[in-house]
Amino acid sequence: MPRRNPKKPETCPVARSVDVVGDRWSLLIVRDVFDGMHRFGDFQRSLGVARNILSDRLRRLVDAGILQTRPASDGTAYQEYVLTPKGESLFPVVVALRQWGERHLFAQGEHHSLLIDRKNKQPIAYMAPQAGDGNVLMPSETEVQKL
Repeated sequence: MPRRNPKKPETCPVARSVDVVGDRWSLLIVRDVFDGMHRFGDFQRSLGVARNILSDRLRRLVDAGILQTRPASDGTAYQEYVLTPKGESLFPVVVALRQWGERHLFAQGEHHSLLIDRKNKQPIAYMAPQAGDGNVLMPSETEVQKL
């Protein structure tokens, strides 16, 4: 997927974020790392993506500081991809996409994966933007302030 090369820097945080992680493969790689995958071959089997595309997306995620490489934990000559703190901070984004998909892209009763809290084995609560007082905010109750 060709990347945009804007003449002037984007002032919108959403646009900048999409430029870094906004294609299908990048987000699915990040999802797979959250799910415990770390090796090129595992990503390729999970995603069914061509090697050249997978190599490109992994390189871009490393260059963006979202993933880093380390020697394989089993002592083999392979390398593994792990999330950096910057990458780990994408967790709420992945959860929000998951929850939106669960609500809008599956028929009632249709089976899908479920994200649960490891401690209590319960599904995690639905994420929603909140005001300072804890009340859920609707889009009409917010505005973008240009600085």
